[in-house]
Amino acid sequence: MSATTGGGPVRVLVIEDDPVAADAHALYVGRVPGFTAVAAVHSLAEATRVLERTRVDLLLLDLTLPDGHGLRFARGLRAAGHPVDVIVVTSARDLAVVRESVSLGVVQYVLKPFAFPTLRERLLRYAEFRATAGEAAGQDDVDRAMAALRAPRPAELPKGLSAPTLDRVAALLRAAPEGLTAAGAAEAAGTSRITARRYLEHLVDTGRADRSPRYGQVGRPELHYRWLAAAGSVSNV
Repeated sequence: MSATTGGGPVRVLVIEDDPVAADAHALYVGRVPGFTAVAAVHSLAEATRVLERTRVDLLLLDLTLPDGHGLRFARGLRAAGHPVDVIVVTSARDLAVVRESVSLGVVQYVLKPFAFPTLRERLLRYAEFRATAGEAAGQDDVDRAMAALRAPRPAELPKGLSAPTLDRVAALLRAAPEGLTAAGAAEAAGTSRITARRYLEHLVDTGRADRSPRYGQVGRPELHYRWLAAAGSVSNV
């Protein structure tokens, strides 16, 4: 699906205080057809300077920046009549913050950490919404336009996996900079080694972790799992 408007791509400004995460987000944006990242900045002051000199259609906005809160920044843009749209990208799970985001017209709210397919799906939904034009013939047309922004139901986990255990294993892996083996994850999570390995493999399959063999002094190599930098680095608000 093309997100282009007026003959050009949707121009995205990434606002994220973590430089590694900012680069990852900009890379993700560039991989989605019809979108381009015009800049990746690490403060609201930098973002303001970019907005003053460059056309920007969409912000990927973190909430906790070194010089202020992202939602206060968004509120200021709205008060000034700036037409830019906003997708919040944060690990803030407070539903009061989610409600405030909705009240400010935030079009998507994406929780960290995430893999590329999550952001791609949100951007493509935004593109579909952005492409709606003209006058609605009736309520059905309005409903279809609004539905474009709604995320689909989360994909079901493979049989035998549970969301709470997956969250626990993912949190353990994120907190282990050197990575974990299945045995190490099993001990920390209180599961069997086979169970831990199934969750670790699921994280690999969904692009949130990778695995590599580690060779000891004797015997077969042991698989070592590590949270991907592009996902793990965005775990901070």
